[in-house]
Amino acid sequence: MLLTRVLTVAVLLPLFLVALFLLPNLYWGLLIMVVIVIAGWEWGGLAGYGVRGRALFCSVLVASATLILIWEHGSYATPLVLSAPGRAIYALSAAFWLGIAPTWLYYRWQVRNRLLLGVIGWIVLLPCWHAMVWLQVPPMRLLLAMGVVWVADTAAYFVGRRFGGRKLAPQVSPGKTWAGVYGAVGGALVYGVVVWAVAPPGSVQLIAGLMLVLLMTVLSIVGDLFESWMKRVAGVKDSGELLPGHGGLLDRMDGLTATLPLAAIYFAYLHA
Repeated sequence: MLLTRVLTVAVLLPLFLVALFLLPNLYWGLLIMVVIVIAGWEWGGLAGYGVRGRALFCSVLVASATLILIWEHGSYATPLVLSAPGRAIYALSAAFWLGIAPTWLYYRWQVRNRLLLGVIGWIVLLPCWHAMVWLQVPPMRLLLAMGVVWVADTAAYFVGRRFGGRKLAPQVSPGKTWAGVYGAVGGALVYGVVVWAVAPPGSVQLIAGLMLVLLMTVLSIVGDLFESWMKRVAGVKDSGELLPGHGGLLDRMDGLTATLPLAAIYFAYLHA
């Protein structure tokens, strides 16, 4: 399983980096729209939609993203500027991940209302798409933000497997442990310090940056747990079978959906 996971990353990561650094922002936005549509199709499966319901949900995602692209055409090239649609969807995302999702997990709500699940899916996926597009100018900004989640996830996996111990949320995701949480936090903070150390002087704020890294790590765990709970309620192991060794695309994006909008808010309002 581990070898399959590594081989999948070895194939996809170079393609991702080429697209990230070479595609103009508009074409990058269109490419990520395809990614979000695939994730939306998988979300529709977790929500219990049939083929028509999934197609309708994905159509709403595409229409929303297209309207935002038209509204903001050219503005993505201006760093640290957020449009009205960007501010609105990031506010929704922050409210969901900081308030609703933790409450949802605490009470282990088993929501089956398909309309409500569609609204939640839209809030989960559309702000993530917007953040991936907005943060791509410059590309290194998005890569460093995504790196927080990748490092935290990898550290949690290996530390959790090595030390095990007390379960984090056994009724939500039995495989996750507090050791994995500590590994994720430690790995992400080390990553933040390394980025600060190698970055040009003054370009990265150490304390504010580490606070962002810590909050992103916590939210990435919330995002992971939330998707795990959605899969548990839906009665499936993975959101899909697109990525060998990883499951579905949504399985690899769960931490990003919760963290990238936060990173965008940070760069828009707090980063000098």
